[in-house]
Amino acid sequence: MHPSLAYRPILDLEQKDKDKTEYRNFESGSLIDRVYNTYKLMHTNQTLDFVKQKHSEWSGCGHAQMEVMEAVISLDQLVDESDPDVDFPNSYHAFQTAEGIRREHPHKDWFQLVGLIHDIGKIMALSGEPQWAVVGDTFPVGCRFQNGIVFRGSTFVDNPDDKNPAYNSECGIYKPNCGLDNVLMSWGHDEYLYRVMKFNKCTIPEEGLYMIRFHSFYPWHSHGDYMHLCDDKDMRMIPWVREFNKFDLYTKTTELPDIEKLKPYYQSLIDKYCPGVLKW
Repeated sequence: MHPSLAYRPILDLEQKDKDKTEYRNFESGSLIDRVYNTYKLMHTNQTLDFVKQKHSEWSGCGHAQMEVMEAVISLDQLVDESDPDVDFPNSYHAFQTAEGIRREHPHKDWFQLVGLIHDIGKIMALSGEPQWAVVGDTFPVGCRFQNGIVFRGSTFVDNPDDKNPAYNSECGIYKPNCGLDNVLMSWGHDEYLYRVMKFNKCTIPEEGLYMIRFHSFYPWHSHGDYMHLCDDKDMRMIPWVREFNKFDLYTKTTELPDIEKLKPYYQSLIDKYCPGVLKW
């Protein structure tokens, strides 16, 4: 088993389709070629310079204006090409995740909302960004690519940063324990949505913002890589990211939710934490 697949949190939600050991299978399955090709492009092209370019393009939130629910439903148009577990539109996964959290954490409405919106940064793909710059597991750039990254052994051979001595040491451009707030991650939907939430002054608690920003950082929260870059805040937050992860991962079933029935409840949470028309 690849080391990045080792973390398997316990979840007491009924799974009708898969055993938990079958999730995040990057070694076989009907979707594996599509998944591998997406990661190969990602790991070739996600360099420090590329990430800085994407921050300048997207962090100013000048691409669109829409309400959060509109963004959630727009994910009907997207099937994540990096995901070995699902081959249906992302909006269903959004409500599956939110409902799983709602059952286990009925009094944490902000947590439920994070479950609903955590992937809506993927709307970048609907604006022309290639999926390898939107979806999939994330990792720091500007330092050594560590072994917990999926397909690490075969997909970085054409990434120039992997051969650059300024970037391929353990810390690279960073200082030990500098904190993840000071680390540039590979560009994707996690960082983009975090930037949108901050830009629009949404009131989701810091724990929820960490879930949004780092839920795809599997080498960190599931394998323990990059701990040398973490500060005390990161270590306080990682249990929250791990708690979120089990719902993100294990609520993916082919039993699809009744979205129209659920919309009014989740719209009330949107109105509480990130109301109105947001800039994207």
